[in-house]
Amino acid sequence: MTPTDGPRFAFGTLTALPVRVTRWDREAARAGMLCAPLAGLVVGGFAAGTGLLLLLAGTSPLLAAVGAVAVPAVLTRGLHLDGLADTADGLGSGRPAADALRIMKQSDIGPFGVITLLLVLLAQVAAVAELYGRSPALGAVGVSAAGVVARLALTVACRTGVPPARPDGLGAAVAGTVPLPAAAAVAALVTLACAAAGASFGPGGALRHGLAALAGLLAAWSLLRHCVRRFGGVTGDVFGALAETAATATLIALTLG
Repeated sequence: MTPTDGPRFAFGTLTALPVRVTRWDREAARAGMLCAPLAGLVVGGFAAGTGLLLLLAGTSPLLAAVGAVAVPAVLTRGLHLDGLADTADGLGSGRPAADALRIMKQSDIGPFGVITLLLVLLAQVAAVAELYGRSPALGAVGVSAAGVVARLALTVACRTGVPPARPDGLGAAVAGTVPLPAAAAVAALVTLACAAAGASFGPGGALRHGLAALAGLLAAWSLLRHCVRRFGGVTGDVFGALAETAATATLIALTLG
């Protein structure tokens, strides 16, 4: 196991960046999921930078927000959004676990998926536009924080004790690989980092950003528990849904107060 195996696994599986995964085993998966927030920082940084460039070009905060929200979709080839839609279809079907998982594997998107995608993307754009409207710096930090917390949700979802719903796929490869103490340590580190980034806006900013990270993590954790009860475990689609849920909840929390 080399020091680059973990980051390579994280960037190679969680982004569309040209990073080759050199190892595909449980040890590499554990290291990769612990590095997931780092991949989120890069994705969030690109998104925040895009929004700032659009603002500098003279666009409105709304258009800058659209650009910022589009970047993570591009840098993940839309996989997280696709996972969100598939998970919504599976949960909304009301079918037993086996049938719901079969629905999630289908290539088409049902009404629950369409509605969920629409509402989530609208919420993200509205929240980012609000933040950019208050301050370009506030918007940039918020978008970056949302990217990090979105991938932190995956680290926590891979903790030991959370089973895969299927015997194959990304969910089976990474489920249960991260020890609980390591997941808790990464969660604490990311929360403190978000608070430190928010401290540039004063003590209230530090508190708001720290609480926003916790809100995103709590929203994702609630969805995770529900998916485990409904499907019997996690899948790659569930991971995508967790990431989008955490990002959306973080952004919304940052607009409050």
